[in-house]
Amino acid sequence: MAQIFHTREILTADPARVVLLPFHIAISSRESAVSVIARMKRIYDGVAAMDAQAVRAATARLERNFDARHRDLKDTLLSRFRQIRDAGGVGAALDDEKSALIGAYFSHEYSFQAAALLNPSVVAHPDQSGLPGGATRFILSTRCVGEGHLSTIAFREGVFHADGAIRLAPAAATASPAHMADDDVHEGPITLRKAPGDLSASVIFPMTRAQSNGLEDLRMARFEDADGALYLGSYTAFSGRELRCERFETRDFETFRLLPMRGAAVFHKALAFFPKRIDGRYAAIGRLDHESLYYLESDDIGVWNNGEPIVQPRYDWELMQVGNCGAPIELDEGWLVITHGVGPVRTYALGAVLLDKADPRKVLARARQPLIAPDAQSRDGYAPNVIYSCGGMKAGDWLFLPYAAADSRVCLATARIRDVLAQLDG
Repeated sequence: MAQIFHTREILTADPARVVLLPFHIAISSRESAVSVIARMKRIYDGVAAMDAQAVRAATARLERNFDARHRDLKDTLLSRFRQIRDAGGVGAALDDEKSALIGAYFSHEYSFQAAALLNPSVVAHPDQSGLPGGATRFILSTRCVGEGHLSTIAFREGVFHADGAIRLAPAAATASPAHMADDDVHEGPITLRKAPGDLSASVIFPMTRAQSNGLEDLRMARFEDADGALYLGSYTAFSGRELRCERFETRDFETFRLLPMRGAAVFHKALAFFPKRIDGRYAAIGRLDHESLYYLESDDIGVWNNGEPIVQPRYDWELMQVGNCGAPIELDEGWLVITHGVGPVRTYALGAVLLDKADPRKVLARARQPLIAPDAQSRDGYAPNVIYSCGGMKAGDWLFLPYAAADSRVCLATARIRDVLAQLDG
């Protein structure tokens, strides 16, 4: 078997990672919109009537309890006040202290990874300057799960060194939602800007009805086009009743686009893009029948329909189903696809296949045994017996493969590419 190395650093769900979100008064079957507006006006009038000493005391409590937990707390609360004022829920602006205090009544903290941290993918960073020889700076995406099983996307940065060592940059002390480039929430393409600070300070939250219950399992790829590197990804948008694959795009990880896609294939999970065109067409890999791995091509990156099955379940550890774990990785020998297989007791393990470079419909070799499977140290957690990844990366002679164990922690694994290929056969 290929020798897999694991770093000591493991990322775990952290309930202390919180963002400040708008709080909306719910309209129940016994309440009308008029009664909700009346409640909002009552809160506005109550703060407006407070004397200066009471406002100073309330403001001091806010700062003491929340200032260190959020970047630019006062500005965020003032922005929230303007939102509810513009919606017609309150009267004219008061002074900044009272306006911020009203904003605080209509805000709440959300622990975006309190329940789980899982399913990472990784790409080379747009900025590769200032590194020692052979090192690669990277961006790691993670799926975060909070209250209500709501999934969001967060990031970490780090450096992969020539000897296989991995150094993660510290996570930002505070986090904020990536914000809309405009104020319209609709079902078409959404443009977001990252929050102030480094990339780990930004969390991408659902923005449309189709995404309302979560953005799941981003699979990133660094795609080269005429304008340079375009970072593409596919994620699952879940509405609570329906799911579909949508597209993630960025060139700089400062501005992000979330775009709906069309076609029969987008209503299946796990679509992942090849990092370059194949014979002039966009290409992807995914699972269209809930059990096999398919190869797809399209002239339009936003439209994906049927494909050709190329890998079916064969071995005991993948007999239930086989699928991909992220974008294919280009090697001299072919396209390396990290796969997942599902075996007895819904045990998920990671394998690999090698596809022909010129014609990825051709399978050159595949793993008879898993590269990584659950063991006594990794099987317990939010989803027992599940080892899963949304994408690895080639770094020199190494495969960098982050993966989730039991949907509860993210582990960072490495292996020599030659050792991985040696484990594959026909």
